[in-house]
Amino acid sequence: MTPEPIQPLPTEPGPIQPLPTRPKPILAVRDIGKSYGAVRALQGVSASVGAGEVLCVLGDNGAGKSTFIKILAGAHPHSEGTLLAFGTERRFTHPREALDLGIATVYQDLAVVGLMPVWRNFFLAAERTRGRGPLRRLDVAGMRATTKRELARMGIDLRDVDQPIGTLSGGERQSVAIARAVYFGAKVVILDEPTSALGVKQAGVVLSYIARARDRGLGVVFITHNPHHAYPVGDRFLLLQRGRSLGDFAKSEITIDEMTALMAGGPELEALAHELERR
Repeated sequence: MTPEPIQPLPTEPGPIQPLPTRPKPILAVRDIGKSYGAVRALQGVSASVGAGEVLCVLGDNGAGKSTFIKILAGAHPHSEGTLLAFGTERRFTHPREALDLGIATVYQDLAVVGLMPVWRNFFLAAERTRGRGPLRRLDVAGMRATTKRELARMGIDLRDVDQPIGTLSGGERQSVAIARAVYFGAKVVILDEPTSALGVKQAGVVLSYIARARDRGLGVVFITHNPHHAYPVGDRFLLLQRGRSLGDFAKSEITIDEMTALMAGGPELEALAHELERR
């Protein structure tokens, strides 16, 4: 008895799946520029970051990264172009204006007091109090408990929030600063070279907390000169050179080798290599 031939399955086309779309930008710049007198520190730069995204801003020393940070953070108003925050055009004249909108900046020096305990630094300039009038006092227990809880939510497990923050490693201090920004309502966190002075292991710790902030729905602007730190966590990459943009790329549009070559100067580096060869 011969088996019946297997009938082919119907080949009706299924529903077309929509392509994934980027989240709506919560912070964006278009052709932004900054001049200090006759010096143009930044010119024609466009980029954006959405909720749950990491925008990496890369460039060598003098590329314009610091100027870019100051514009986003409200420290310096831009001279040209457009800055949009939550869809509304803005022109910041003071860092408090950016902070009130939920744009927090963590600088390299972290603005911490090394001899104070972790919880005091967590609530620095925003201390909680209890009671009224002459009976008003610091809510020490409440601040300790909140600090420990919020650090745990970011995956930071400290032995004791009473220990001086100066005794923590560089990566741990950066992580505390990120958790503090998240707790006080940041929607966008700008990180100024957070891994520049760290070893490989501690840099990895900071990168993991950047990913945690991203996964909690924050927009992260990660300033760095190291493509090997940027590429694992980045969704978009803005490359700066001498105050101008070399491009704003999605991760699918550029490889780490291409990024490194662009930052290094490509043809200029190749010409230098030939020049330095032994004759």
